[in-house]
Amino acid sequence: MTIRALWIISHERGENVSVRFSRRFSTVEHRAKSLAGSSYVAVPEESTVLHLLLTELGLSDSGKPYVALRDDCLHRPRSPAVELHVDGPGKGILWPVLAISQGPLILACLPLVDVPSEPRPPLASLLSVSQGLTLLAGLQTFLLGSAGKPDGDGLASRLALLPSILLQVCPLGTPLDVPMLGAPAIPTVPTSVGTQKQPAWKTGTYRGRAVVNIALIETVRSMQYGNQSRQDLWDVYGTVTCKCEVEGVLPNVTVTLSLPQNGSPLQDILVHPCVTSLDSSILTASSVDSSDSSTFSGPYKFPFSPPLEPFRLCSYTSEVPVPPILGSYQLKEEENQLRLSVTLKLHESVKNSFEYCEAHLPFFNREQMGAVEVKVSTGQLDVSKEKNLLVWALGQKFPKSREVTMDGRISFAGPTSGPSDPLCTGLTAYIKLYFKVPDMTLSGCCVDQNSVQVYSSAKPRIVTSRELQSKEYFIWNSTGAAPVSSGQMML
Repeated sequence: MTIRALWIISHERGENVSVRFSRRFSTVEHRAKSLAGSSYVAVPEESTVLHLLLTELGLSDSGKPYVALRDDCLHRPRSPAVELHVDGPGKGILWPVLAISQGPLILACLPLVDVPSEPRPPLASLLSVSQGLTLLAGLQTFLLGSAGKPDGDGLASRLALLPSILLQVCPLGTPLDVPMLGAPAIPTVPTSVGTQKQPAWKTGTYRGRAVVNIALIETVRSMQYGNQSRQDLWDVYGTVTCKCEVEGVLPNVTVTLSLPQNGSPLQDILVHPCVTSLDSSILTASSVDSSDSSTFSGPYKFPFSPPLEPFRLCSYTSEVPVPPILGSYQLKEEENQLRLSVTLKLHESVKNSFEYCEAHLPFFNREQMGAVEVKVSTGQLDVSKEKNLLVWALGQKFPKSREVTMDGRISFAGPTSGPSDPLCTGLTAYIKLYFKVPDMTLSGCCVDQNSVQVYSSAKPRIVTSRELQSKEYFIWNSTGAAPVSSGQMML
């Protein structure tokens, strides 16, 4: 595995964004050109990379919240591996650009992919991705130290050492086994590790009561139009986060994800570099048609030697037949009034027990709200006339019918204008749902406490949890001209 280019970017509020360090490896670039042939895309200049990367990460263009290449609903980001669309001579797509961010720094690198790029191979099948992330993690520890945010002089001095450091850990663009650079985070208890090798992602050893915490969070996005001529869209993204307080230099832990008997297979699985082995069936799952009976459907076993800090063990996507809450939203203009009708239906497969559930109804590009005569079948309605916003708090349960409604009229005759939005004019409006459902996932994926195996001198306490939450969950007014693209444009 080799690296085509490496960048370290300073990005902190109140300071100019700049590339603090970059390195290209001409021998690796020559190999990339030979492998890619006519599809070769050259690495652009620093300024171009900086602009493209910040745009892709959503850290630039504050006056332009919607960027089509990044925010379109058909674009499915695969963090931390992003793609950069290069314009001009030699235009094309640089992929996979690996980027991690902590404190004032963004560390990024472009590994060499030595397999055909079309069709695009699954990230989990590329050794260069996990090794590239390991290199970035080692450099991150070296630059930020134990505090996670060194002073300016400390960071500058460590950046000055990078050229000589890279000669040792990444000669000619080929990362060796990445050592703990400089002065890493202080171990919990200083110990002698003997001849056992300390991995790059682990900065010490743990002493104390053994506890393993595993949290599974699924996030659902949805764009519902209420229009037969336009297809509703939704997707599910899951992450498994672990914190393992287990004694030993390299303790072994195995976490198993299980699906219900009729559950859809997990796809696009990415794992942390500390995972020691993975079944080949898991790696190829995302490249197999989900309707194929031979598709691997679990259980998904992840053996690993954990770092000390909390980390993301793996992430995945899942195809589910319906979104958890189906909605209908209709607005009608009557003189200077809006007649609104809303119906929200909780799907029968979803647990009817919320930590919270709210529906926000903003009204842009109008005068300030005047009279609001709106009734809801359940929950409480909060009216913010200054923001032209209705907040419908549905509480922690839907009624037995699993259906709630809102009806009424709103007039707009305030002394000032309400907030504006270039995308929502006239009857183009939406409802945005915010909710969290504890102890369930939409895919049915779960971590069984009894399946967690820990090979350590002390028997640990196992704590598992799972939850479903919403993000960018929009229901558009079916009588308005809703945009086709993702709700990210409004964030």
